[in-house]
Amino acid sequence: MLPILIDQPDAAHPNRPTRIDDAMTTPISQPATKDTDFKTDNDFDVDNDMLDEPLFDDDTEALDDDNEDEAQDLDTPASDVVDIRHTVTENQSGLRIDKVASLALSDFSRAQLQGWLSDGSLVCNGTTQKPKYRVQAGDELHLSTTLEQHGADLPEDIDIDVVYEDDAVLVINKPVGMVVHPGAGNPTGTLVNALLYHYPAQHHLPRAGLVHRIDKDTSGLLLIGKTKPAQMALMEQLKDKSVYRHYQCVVAGDAASLMRHRVIDAPIGRHRTQRTKMTVMTAGRDAVTHLMDITPLNENYCLVDVGLETGRTHQIRVHMSHIGHPLVGDRMYGGRRQLRSGLSEVQRQTIQRFPRQALHAYALGFVHPVTGQDIEVTAPLPEDMLALIDALDDGLTER
Repeated sequence: MLPILIDQPDAAHPNRPTRIDDAMTTPISQPATKDTDFKTDNDFDVDNDMLDEPLFDDDTEALDDDNEDEAQDLDTPASDVVDIRHTVTENQSGLRIDKVASLALSDFSRAQLQGWLSDGSLVCNGTTQKPKYRVQAGDELHLSTTLEQHGADLPEDIDIDVVYEDDAVLVINKPVGMVVHPGAGNPTGTLVNALLYHYPAQHHLPRAGLVHRIDKDTSGLLLIGKTKPAQMALMEQLKDKSVYRHYQCVVAGDAASLMRHRVIDAPIGRHRTQRTKMTVMTAGRDAVTHLMDITPLNENYCLVDVGLETGRTHQIRVHMSHIGHPLVGDRMYGGRRQLRSGLSEVQRQTIQRFPRQALHAYALGFVHPVTGQDIEVTAPLPEDMLALIDALDDGLTER
């Protein structure tokens, strides 16, 4: 098996592993800086119809939170009945009841708690109160309600590869071919269905706690919140760029040509006529991709380490195609341009038969939403990409 080396370790992360042979988790001694790490900017709108597209998304995109009132209590029994009492402390005396409720019942959103105050599910000393009511020390808040499930998605016994887990956060190494969440054409067999089986308490979180997603035919790491506060905090991190992800991909192009495009800054929008495609366009949204490391496999193909400064739909695939160096296996954005001169017959057939875009999300870094610790998780290249690399490798460089 060909080991993959990161040629230029990040000075801002001295503990980051430089050899990606095995999945591992490494605490980071310093937070990422903009000069050395390129993270994903997910502060953009997502149309509801886009959420259900089966061709979504080689570059990770934040999930929308249009169901902000959905929430989870990990201690909720299987019957979905919630019955919680809280006695107001001296420190909380004089605060608005909705403020105290949001502090005491932090697994639920403030909007949801206000709704329960209005409908009588949340009372103070047995009496319904308005959200602006000021509580006194010793008052008893009582929440009694039945949670509605977030959606009709059903749990399914599907194996998942967990590479990091604690009480608040889960990181999954998604295999090729798995759709992230149910949608048009993929009602079952998704990661969400698998999460609902292995983590039934997450049924009340939007999309079972998913924070972002990658395309069906892209492999790699996905970040999931196990509680409502953790999910919301991680989504905020995506927006403020304190989460970063790195990808590895095999592209058609020589190293010298790729070196001229170390930073690709080209706005991306939805294609005007082919609605499942994205394209570089003046009216698109800002999109910046960084080619971090370029490793020649032969004279016309390279293994590239990619960092994202933004996170637009299909960003890596669109940008690499735009500069004339598409990903191997990318039928939508690559076509015949994947085939370059100088290939042996075996190499040509290997490329033609490679069934998906050669793209893997191998590194994921985030600030833990509870402890504040900087965490990095990595996952090795999948077997199909390793086989592709071996077939194309003419031994131009030592790895």
